[in-house]
Amino acid sequence: MANFYLDTPEIKYFLSHPLLKRIVELRERGYADADKYDYAPANFEDAIDSYERVMELAGDVCANIIAPNAESVDAEGPRCENGRMIYASKTYENLDATVKAGLNGVTMPRRYGGLNFPMAIYSAINEMIAAADTGFENIWSLQDCIETLYEFGDEDQRQRFVPRVCQGETMSMDLTEPDAGSDLQSVMLKATYDEENKCWRLNGCKRFITNGDSNIHLVLARSVEGTRDGRGLSMFIYDKRDGGVDVRRIENKLGIHGSPTCELVYKNAKAELCGSERMGLIKYVMALMNGARLGIAGQSTGTSQMAYNEALAYAKDRKQFGKAIINFPAVYDMLAIMKAKLDAGRTLYYTTARYVDMYKTLEDIERERKAAGDKLTPEERTECKTFSKLADAFTPIAKGMTSEYANQNAYDGIQIHGGSGFMLEYACQRLYRDARILTIYEGTTQLQTVAAGRYITNGFYGQVIADMLEAGQAPKEIGTADWCAAEFQPLKEKVAKMAAKYNEAVEYVNEKKNDEFKDFAIRHLYEMAADCIMALLLIGDASKAPELFAKSVRVYTRYAAAEVEKHYDFVMSATAEDLADYRKA
Repeated sequence: MANFYLDTPEIKYFLSHPLLKRIVELRERGYADADKYDYAPANFEDAIDSYERVMELAGDVCANIIAPNAESVDAEGPRCENGRMIYASKTYENLDATVKAGLNGVTMPRRYGGLNFPMAIYSAINEMIAAADTGFENIWSLQDCIETLYEFGDEDQRQRFVPRVCQGETMSMDLTEPDAGSDLQSVMLKATYDEENKCWRLNGCKRFITNGDSNIHLVLARSVEGTRDGRGLSMFIYDKRDGGVDVRRIENKLGIHGSPTCELVYKNAKAELCGSERMGLIKYVMALMNGARLGIAGQSTGTSQMAYNEALAYAKDRKQFGKAIINFPAVYDMLAIMKAKLDAGRTLYYTTARYVDMYKTLEDIERERKAAGDKLTPEERTECKTFSKLADAFTPIAKGMTSEYANQNAYDGIQIHGGSGFMLEYACQRLYRDARILTIYEGTTQLQTVAAGRYITNGFYGQVIADMLEAGQAPKEIGTADWCAAEFQPLKEKVAKMAAKYNEAVEYVNEKKNDEFKDFAIRHLYEMAADCIMALLLIGDASKAPELFAKSVRVYTRYAAAEVEKHYDFVMSATAEDLADYRKA
């Protein structure tokens, strides 16, 4: 019987990363829960065994329930009736299966009914669910919104809401409005305090809300009358059981048909403040969006995996001119690059997840100690700041590059299918439609380059790449001077040359001291940095597990070197005067 975990050894490989032990020890607080909960691990080996068993169960659900339902869900889609959203019939089957498998509240503490798993393990489950059905992943993964409520809500809110999510209730984040898309400072949904009932009331409209008729909503609203920027926005919790929100319509989309995208009307809806007033956009949405962007990186990785699987299976089966088309160079070249992009994106995804794990776990420990009148040690504070910065720097390249690769792999998957790929009976067309949104929502690729921009121009990525060339793996993780196996030494030297060109291009752009020119060139520098980082990560992976990654690292490094050369030539030949030609376009 198929199993998305057992059939994808690349996922299991990332459980062997040395930093995971440190993450687990921090998260388990010395394995103190072992005496309180029968499902809590007693040591690291016990924890890994628990993770593997849950992921094997998730792999079974994905392969044998969610994936077989994907075509039916895509064809039926959700609908709106009497102001409520109704899922496609098979979506209810998927939700029931994930709840029964215990795949909710994955990262939440056990005292609230969660599994207390690291983000890296949640990320692996997320990837598998996305591979099974990209649209259903949206519904399932929005449980990650509970991280923001857990982090910024008070203890009463945690006790009331976190267990419900752990038991399978759904969530949404209601941010976008008709006139406030990427520019969330323009949000105008009105929040007013009801003195008589001691609660907040929300009035207005939200648009493009994924899973918008969920049980629990996190809502960005304007709580300070007369303001028009981010300083007047706060985060609220809306409970569907209180009523006051109707679904006006469900969007008719190109892809991810199983994921309901709703327009919501708030009519004096009762809500409660999450955290402090005025911090909604400045602090809470940024945390919420970073989590969502990591989730999209996982969604993209799963979509890439399935696009590759479908293309590979078809290429092996389809015969032309007397032999399977996989034997033609034009086809196996495409397949090899698809697999290389998949492996490169995946290693970046899990690296980012580990960074998020480290700083979020240390922040959680800091909150606990603060409540007890204690604090982090100086070494722990330094560690927390380091990983927080790395997570902030890696998240935009993980989201941007994996989503771009998912689109490219879905495109090439159809090409390998030829005319059959244009027919609705093949899954590759659904993957192609589903992939298209990945570079758009939760911040377009263009916005990811903006988020990464300061780490480009201040030399941070350049230092990260230099650290990786020296010690291997990724900065501040566990590496050694001999991290690169002898057979991959020529690839390392090639990446060193790529890095030199990247640094030269950054210096060239900085010397211009022209903000518009910097913004013009930043996408090229962004991709150059990402290409170098992913190539080095893959070299480290291939040195440890050549049976999994040796082919991909050779293909990817060759591909990345050509990409860096292309971007280098573009940037180094461009001048500020050239901008006039592009403005005309």
